[in-house]
Amino acid sequence: MKRIALFISSLQKGGSERVMVNLAEYLHKNHYDVILVTQYKKEVEYDLSPEIRRVYSEPEEHELQGGRIHNFLARFMKLRSIWKAYKPDVILSFLGKNNLMAIATAAFLPCNVAVSVRGEPTMEYEGKFMQAIAKLTFRFADGIVLQTKQAREFFPKGVRKKAVILPNPMNPIFLEKRYTGEREDVIVAAGRLDENKNHAMLIHAFAKIAEEYPTTNLVIYGEGENREKLETLIAEKGLTERISMPGSVTDIADRICKARIFTLTSNTEGMPNSVMEAMALGIPVVSTDCPCGGPATLIEDGVNGLLVPVGDAFALSDAFRKILSDAEFAKKIGENAHDIAKKMKPEEVNRKWEEYLGKIAKK
Repeated sequence: MKRIALFISSLQKGGSERVMVNLAEYLHKNHYDVILVTQYKKEVEYDLSPEIRRVYSEPEEHELQGGRIHNFLARFMKLRSIWKAYKPDVILSFLGKNNLMAIATAAFLPCNVAVSVRGEPTMEYEGKFMQAIAKLTFRFADGIVLQTKQAREFFPKGVRKKAVILPNPMNPIFLEKRYTGEREDVIVAAGRLDENKNHAMLIHAFAKIAEEYPTTNLVIYGEGENREKLETLIAEKGLTERISMPGSVTDIADRICKARIFTLTSNTEGMPNSVMEAMALGIPVVSTDCPCGGPATLIEDGVNGLLVPVGDAFALSDAFRKILSDAEFAKKIGENAHDIAKKMKPEEVNRKWEEYLGKIAKK
């Protein structure tokens, strides 16, 4: 295996995009010829080493002047032409329709395709029609990477047989930034400001404990379409001096490493990088126990973190109280959380991906 093509919609700041960039950097450093194919470029994206070639699969505007079928065929042929020109040994695709396009556009070409569902399959493939298409199309993939056992159960037996579960490669910086001193009186969250991350639930939960813990503040890192709605909710709660949203930042490990609590309030998640990274930093973590089971795979409730039901602001505020009011308990779960660093060493996880892609290329 010498040539690897990685395919995703964009490199905008999100968990799947971060995994793909980490993987691209590792493969490049290990002397593979890597191209990263995206449909388009977003305003706020992860940085990529200049040596890794970026290719855009979206046709030019003048090529998309027809109807839906014409435009689909234009995108199909553009992507297929990229595979023909680059001649990858293996294509690795992430997320939703990208997976279906990767399998279809590489059909009958001398390269193999691995696809990866990064979250809850019923969310990546919404509706019975798309789910049926995914279950059928995945039969023709040479490899399938999933995040959890729950995600595997979505697929028929023929697909499950060829699927593997691989952990996410972690950025090594989160292993270097562990902090063991007195923690700052702040709760932090990081993720896109969208409906799925459910930051509204987090704001409601914080409002319930704000008077009990008057020195504790909340910081939500990330950007997205729900910013205005969340700012309005913060103002309605009278917490504009206590809750801040600095946007997307590049030095997230430095910003959160001293926090008293890290929290994830998503409705669904695959294997959440943010939880994994916060645990590696030794921060006590509170997460929703959301499908498709990623947080529950990482967290043993009450041992190395706390799990709460999806959408339950009351349970979340109780979990905050448990950590904020018991320093010994907070210290214990933070120390236990750091043990994840032993299981998720970047060099070992990246090597597993490399070995798996090598097997796919040889099929």
